[in-house]
Amino acid sequence: METTGDTLLVKKVQSGDAKAFQQLVERWQKKIHRFAYRILQDSDDASEITQKTFIKVYHKLDTLDEPQKFPAWIYRVANNLCLDEMKRAGRRKAVPLDYQQEHSGSNGSPEKQLQQKELGEVLRQAMMMIPDEQRTVIIFKEYEGLTFREIAEILDESENTIKSRMYYGLKALRKVLKKWNIQHEYLNDD
Repeated sequence: METTGDTLLVKKVQSGDAKAFQQLVERWQKKIHRFAYRILQDSDDASEITQKTFIKVYHKLDTLDEPQKFPAWIYRVANNLCLDEMKRAGRRKAVPLDYQQEHSGSNGSPEKQLQQKELGEVLRQAMMMIPDEQRTVIIFKEYEGLTFREIAEILDESENTIKSRMYYGLKALRKVLKKWNIQHEYLNDD
């Protein structure tokens, strides 16, 4: 995670610079929305969580004693709001196909694109079948590209706990996919 620019912006916001907060929002809005969408599997819910995240960040940024830890802190805020929403709603949703179609790139033949979309849809549905703690770690690691150390900091857990959740999450994911008879070559299970 790139923190130098974020650290400077956080310090400016803490000194009363409203434009710096807007720059933070511009830098982080898509990342937070993408993360919330992957957790909640609903674009409207992800938008709401993104908005709530920035409202909370705006009101609490002065309590952040170590501005260089802003990336971990904002992800922690977003993650906690996602967990609260899942508890409140008490539901697990399937991914709307229109979101996948809107947000997929157009590379390869139409047949290849369709295969990728179908596989992506199956993977998203399978992700919703594994425990929330494991899914969150997989999303941070595989989709957000964070290190185990960064994830541990965000979730306030040990690195070993995060590695364990990743291992068991991938194992559970593989089990779901096998149960659904997903072809062997997609699982890299030699």
